[in-house]
Amino acid sequence: MTNFIMDAGETFSMIKVLYFCQLEYSDDESEEVNSNNSEEENKHDSDNSNTKNENTDRCHLPLWKVIVIRKEGVDPQDPQHIYLIDHAWTYSISVAHQHLAEIPGLLERMLAMMEIDTEEKSREEMITSVLSNMWRYNQSYSFGGTNIEAESASPLWYVMDEFGSRIQHSDNPNFRTVPFYDVPAQTSFTLLFPIKQVEYQGEVTRDYIEGLATDALSRKALRIPWEPCDMSDVNWNWYEQSENFLQSGRVKETTPDLTQDFPGIPTERKLKVYAEYSVIRENLHHPAFEIVHDENEADILWYNFHFKEYRDLSISSPHKMINQFPFEHILTVKDLLAITCRRAAPVNNTVDSNTLKTWPKWLPTTYNLKTEVPQFVSYYQQRAVRKLDNHWICKPWNLARSLDTHVTSDLNFILRLPSSGPKIACKYISNPVLFPRDEIGMVKFDFRYLILLQSAHPLRLYVYKHFWLRFANKPFSLDNFDDYEKHFTVMNYTNTTLKQMYCHDFIEQFEAYYPSFKWKDIEKDVFGILKSVMEAATSKPPPVGLCSNPQSRAMYAVDMMLEWDHSNPDKPHIQPMLLEVNWAPDCQRACQYYPEFFDDIFSVLFLNSIENRPVQLL
Repeated sequence: MTNFIMDAGETFSMIKVLYFCQLEYSDDESEEVNSNNSEEENKHDSDNSNTKNENTDRCHLPLWKVIVIRKEGVDPQDPQHIYLIDHAWTYSISVAHQHLAEIPGLLERMLAMMEIDTEEKSREEMITSVLSNMWRYNQSYSFGGTNIEAESASPLWYVMDEFGSRIQHSDNPNFRTVPFYDVPAQTSFTLLFPIKQVEYQGEVTRDYIEGLATDALSRKALRIPWEPCDMSDVNWNWYEQSENFLQSGRVKETTPDLTQDFPGIPTERKLKVYAEYSVIRENLHHPAFEIVHDENEADILWYNFHFKEYRDLSISSPHKMINQFPFEHILTVKDLLAITCRRAAPVNNTVDSNTLKTWPKWLPTTYNLKTEVPQFVSYYQQRAVRKLDNHWICKPWNLARSLDTHVTSDLNFILRLPSSGPKIACKYISNPVLFPRDEIGMVKFDFRYLILLQSAHPLRLYVYKHFWLRFANKPFSLDNFDDYEKHFTVMNYTNTTLKQMYCHDFIEQFEAYYPSFKWKDIEKDVFGILKSVMEAATSKPPPVGLCSNPQSRAMYAVDMMLEWDHSNPDKPHIQPMLLEVNWAPDCQRACQYYPEFFDDIFSVLFLNSIENRPVQLL
């Protein structure tokens, strides 16, 4: 490493072969789509009936082999057999196009490495070809650690040099490749080392999807970038996940001891509030509350960390209230939110009604790209056959603020993303209701309502009727998906323009532009969705449902977007779509717009006072 010794050529050599692969979808397979699909997809059948006999994809893949040329072979016990592989290109996805366009020689090197035909192609077409083909070559790594900022921990992708990129896949590999960062040199390499004995002229192989799948069907799906196959026979619908899955990888938490005597909220004096969130300390002015700086003195604990020890709290401090519910992660973690919301779906009577359901119309079709990747591939391929829109937004379920979030219609891109961390794939809202911005045009927007949960059982839920808006900064179109300001609305944490607007001003302009639609009707649908989400969350006992706790109160921020529903061409409908449920939302802007904001929130949650408050019981 110190001397940058690249001596792999003394042990290995590369040879080239070629093969063709062909995917064919029969008429029978195309017809089978109709029996499994929801009403939303079936409405497109008549429009696409003339395409069902054109369902053949032919791909030509260069295949290289790396073989051992050392007469003695390679022994995994020999410490000399650790080799360095250089990286030809390191980048983040958002700047990949820019790199190819601007870095001298990079595009030409990638074209040659990927053996892309450049005849009669413009430079932009060549870049597009590399961006499509690179997912068979990409690897990723990220920097971790407790002191790493979220942005710094976002994954970097890299393409190994020609030697490393030509080592082929095997489910039973004899080598491993592992990224390694040399801190003194501030350079990344890949380490290549054997895990099995390899004889002279034996092929060197590695597992392209190491650690990403535990079952054969998932491995088959994840190998598609290198070994295309038809998986449309897999049932793409969803089943209720097991309790073990909902608990796996999560920090365990306890349930309160409900045999305890809970004294309730004192009414004869001010309630003492311990708040870690400085915005509460600066903006809570209601005379029924006072801020304290010692949590031992507090009646109300408003934490900014995820509390887990509810049993201890119920025994040692039954008089204290807390701003969280046990097992609320089933709402606030993206993959679990999708699972929870599916419970609100209507039962599909054509299949086993005990386990299999269709999707709620207000929930974008969502798959976990670790546990449901075969189902996702099947759904994607069936949509592709029928020429339906196939754009997806892929999000880490463990990050926020749109970090490491990508929009694409490229199946290979989607299937490679889980190698950089856990992801969900949500059907991208490709036909959103847009908003006219002066001097810009028609842009995407989303909006946030706050819900206040007083009780899980029985469900007692309020919604704060003022809502908050976020806007894209560029006109919307289904292209240039690496253009953040076109496809995303979270501008608070970027060096870009942040448009702000009061909700009453928005409603006035919205109804002026869409005179056939009244916000009160849209809001009625929104409130119905919010209630359905919480009913689904409380429909099952913990740990797969929200736990009842007399000491708990909570505020959640729910992000939504509007989509055009043209299922009835004579009467278009605006369908609100659920995006996320957020815990501990940023309320700085709320207090700037409405100085009495936290007075309202605390009055409802802890005093049960809704008079003259902008809230509604759901």
